[in-house]
Amino acid sequence: MDLSSINEELANIDGQVSDFFRALANGFQKLEKIKDTNRQSRLLEELTGKMRECKRLIKEFDREMKEEESRNTPHTNRMLNEKKQSMIKELNSYVALKKQYASSLENKRIDLFDGGGADGFGEENVLLASNMTNQQLMDTGNCMMDETDQTVERSKKVVEDTINVGAETAATLKAQTEQMSRIVNELDSIHFSIKKASQLVKEIGRQVATDRCIMAMLFLIVMGVVAIIIVKLVNPHNKDIRDIPGLAPPAARKLLWHPNQR
Repeated sequence: MDLSSINEELANIDGQVSDFFRALANGFQKLEKIKDTNRQSRLLEELTGKMRECKRLIKEFDREMKEEESRNTPHTNRMLNEKKQSMIKELNSYVALKKQYASSLENKRIDLFDGGGADGFGEENVLLASNMTNQQLMDTGNCMMDETDQTVERSKKVVEDTINVGAETAATLKAQTEQMSRIVNELDSIHFSIKKASQLVKEIGRQVATDRCIMAMLFLIVMGVVAIIIVKLVNPHNKDIRDIPGLAPPAARKLLWHPNQR
């Protein structure tokens, strides 16, 4: 993939990373041929520095890729991401190789005072130890003890950090559990409120229906009374319609004849 057609900065970073990877490959090949532990240690430190630089360049590549992500096509972004993953994978392989050599080198340093192992290597260690003065032996032993103490302290720190992280995780889980309990209680309260509201709405509905029936009956009664009144007014001599108490028309007065009147 030609990165120069996409972004010059990405192409430049890719070129630098490729150069470092070639240097790392050549360095580890050279490391296999070196027998002296001091030279191996120095070369391993140089290779570690190159790996740190590779890591920094990969981070710059990722940052530049994210800045250009909005201007690139999805296909280009996918190809750049695959390129980044490929660089990370290759760097991790060199890191694993470095750890392997570092562990082997550490074992060789410890075996300097150990008579075990292969015959030739054991004899070489004995010769190296015999050529050292007592002060050198003491200094070397003190240095190894210091390194061991530092390793123990680092292990203790890791254990303490792990315990602290576990405690923080437990506290977080406890807080989340309490929050979930409160949410469940609130949901129960909401459900109860909704149930009560539904019952209240049903009761109001029944009351409204009853009121409507009563109003309809009253309306029919009033309309009946009005109809009777109208009929009585229109046809007051109709005997089939009974008078409504309090609404009967006044009785007609009868004129009595007096003898003195003519």
